[in-house]
Amino acid sequence: MSYLGPDILSDLEAKIIAKRDELEHWFASKRLELEMPLYGSVDIRDAHWKVAVVDANQYPAGFNNLREGDIGAHLRDAIGDIRHIHIWPEQHTRNPAYVENVDSLKSLLEGEGYAVTTGILEVEPGTPVSIQGAVPDLILLNNDLTDGPLPELGVPVSPSPKMGWYQRRKSNHFRAVQPYIDEVATILQIDPWLLCTHWIVSEDKCLEKETCRTLLAAEVDNFLTQLQVKYDEYGIEGQPTLFVKNDAGTYGLGILEITSGEELLNLSNRKMNRLTYGKGGTNVEDFLIQEGVPSALSSNSMVVEPVAYCANGRVGGWFYRANAKKGEMTNLNSPSSIFLAPSEIEDKAIQSRRNHWHMLVAEIAMLGMAAETSLLD
Repeated sequence: MSYLGPDILSDLEAKIIAKRDELEHWFASKRLELEMPLYGSVDIRDAHWKVAVVDANQYPAGFNNLREGDIGAHLRDAIGDIRHIHIWPEQHTRNPAYVENVDSLKSLLEGEGYAVTTGILEVEPGTPVSIQGAVPDLILLNNDLTDGPLPELGVPVSPSPKMGWYQRRKSNHFRAVQPYIDEVATILQIDPWLLCTHWIVSEDKCLEKETCRTLLAAEVDNFLTQLQVKYDEYGIEGQPTLFVKNDAGTYGLGILEITSGEELLNLSNRKMNRLTYGKGGTNVEDFLIQEGVPSALSSNSMVVEPVAYCANGRVGGWFYRANAKKGEMTNLNSPSSIFLAPSEIEDKAIQSRRNHWHMLVAEIAMLGMAAETSLLD
């Protein structure tokens, strides 16, 4: 299926350029109101007719894919003048890509002059963690805490461990970020739908209960009808699609793509099992049902989506997730994905989009992440 529509973002680019100073002042004032996350990353989809962050990660694990940018300088701005940083990683360090991520993050920090150690440490009750008798100045958390909260470590930890998936919900992020999207849309005098993805939540194992699933299917059909109205308004061809995701974490085995409530009613046991099995064998109870945003960006016949890495609320680096085996609407995050640096994509239109719309929604997402964190404190 092809999703065709006007290139609204190009048509509106003059607006974002004309409002640059006002937007910079707005961002500066909002950042002063919040404690910005030390770091984070976002996955962005650009359909030409809308641009949206579809996933916001508090503990990014792809630093090995960054080959350009000034993320190190932004990390220094966030961390400040300390000496010893200890990176607290995931347990599954035998994953080669994840090991490369930790090594790359360590090198970045060492390049900024910090002494850096890594590893999960033994914790003695009532005493601060230490490495060979030395107490680190900061624990830099690179573990999404699906299995539960951190023990008391006796030293500062950043980003906040309260954003771990043992209690965080994807829907909380989208709820927290929406007021900022609305304010930016007002500044630009555009429809906020052009800057976000809409969503609903299915809670309390609803997908496993027949009566509940019937009600949810009706809600899904209503959701799709509303999206079709938007498609008709903007002259977009193609059928609106929704994605069903684990609302409480990453690494779910299944992300279901649906185009009708009936598909929920007729889920096979295999699809249900894949949906309800999460990282580390945890059971999935709540699902985010999210508007699908196709990617109109491509390079060398591969669909691509930008991934922004941020520190201190600012974008500091980019890479592109590319996949020759996936279509414009499907999830690109699979073993067949490759990662491209911005300089490997020779398309001036994509470069312009990155500097304007992609940068905009990424930094709005960091405000949302900061607001989300404050609600958990």
